Amino acid sequence: MDIAARVYNHKWKIDPIIRSLIDTDFYKLLMCQSVFRNKPDTRVTFSLINRSKHVPLARLIDEGELREQLDHIRSLSLSRGESTWLRGNTFYGKRQMFRPDFMEWFEGLRLPPYFLERKGDQYELTFEGAWPEVMLWEIPALAVLMELRGRAVLNAMGRFELKVLYARAMTRLWEKIERLRTVDNLSIADFGTRRRHSFLWQDWCVQAMIEGLGRKFTGTSNCLIAMRREVEAIGTNAHELPMVYSALAETDAELARAPYEVLSDWHDEHDGNLRIILPDTYGTKGFLENAPDWLTKWTGVRIDSGDPATGADIAIDWWRKRGEDPRTKRVIFSDGLDVDKIVELQAQFAGRVNVSFGWGTLLTNDFRGLAPDDALAPFSLVCKAISANGRPTVKLSDNPEKAMGPPDQIERYKRVFGVGDQQRIAVEV
Repeated sequence: MDIAARVYNHKWKIDPIIRSLIDTDFYKLLMCQSVFRNKPDTRVTFSLINRSKHVPLARLIDEGELREQLDHIRSLSLSRGESTWLRGNTFYGKRQMFRPDFMEWFEGLRLPPYFLERKGDQYELTFEGAWPEVMLWEIPALAVLMELRGRAVLNAMGRFELKVLYARAMTRLWEKIERLRTVDNLSIADFGTRRRHSFLWQDWCVQAMIEGLGRKFTGTSNCLIAMRREVEAIGTNAHELPMVYSALAETDAELARAPYEVLSDWHDEHDGNLRIILPDTYGTKGFLENAPDWLTKWTGVRIDSGDPATGADIAIDWWRKRGEDPRTKRVIFSDGLDVDKIVELQAQFAGRVNVSFGWGTLLTNDFRGLAPDDALAPFSLVCKAISANGRPTVKLSDNPEKAMGPPDQIERYKRVFGVGDQQRIAVEV
């Protein structure tokens, strides 16, 4: 596919940004089924948060065009082929991962309404409703805003300028792949849906990884691309679950138990490589120190904030102290990765633990320095649950730059979870 020509000639009704309800991350569907089973009546509000205030989204993106894209998403429903793939495919070695009652509900789903308002140079975009429905807005909303910002820059470029731009971006990615080819025992997946440059570009990146890395490339988080390219759909769970469970807690004691109740519900539903702990929502060290013994039997840990090597060392020490052999466990690194860090972490932890990587923004959106004024550089945009049943949610993270929630609640959570001083690390993407 000539992406540059497609961009130059595109009309969005031919090339909508979101093509399907399964143009989303696999973990969203796994979590959605868990929520559908355990907390279907919880009312949750999600909100867009642009951490990169220097990117004036409301000046770059036309509100009418944004509404058209969001309205288009609300018109989508599962196709017969998509439903068949979800019902009958093998995921993580298991058939019928998605239960019949969940699939029947999902097949009839249309996403609920959105609220959009311009506030200065930014947009306020929120979604409120029943948790299983409203949670599915997160990934498409992020992808739409990221791609519309990109289109605003690309629209000013000529045909040959676009060809050179994409040729340079392709060369950059291929050079990264050539470096990764030399890494022994590499296990790496695409985690780049939420902040991708575009759907077409993510699809191209996945195809390049398939050809360039062979078995070292384990799959993609994007369900639609996984289906079309016949690769594994990759993903487990995210911070959203403990954030909402914790917001529902009535007392400090219930709050302290909430993150473990999330994983207890998950334990009842999944096994094997889907039993991956994400421990950093309220601080990795405290979470693991207070974790019940049955969690030590889980397959591994995902490191998604703070210094990655420190997080992995904490997990390895925890397994050893609890009588587990870390060499039988898996650590998945997924925060702000690029090739240098991937190569470094693989060398540092090879032989100590099984290492995997979820490569996100700098796989699917590395256009740094390729456009005038660096106008296509990736930026930090998130869409998070901000309240549940009217109560505010809180995320502490292992990096205080990623913390979110009302200040008084942040302090309460720090007290309950015993979070002390933390190292601040700049949030790049």
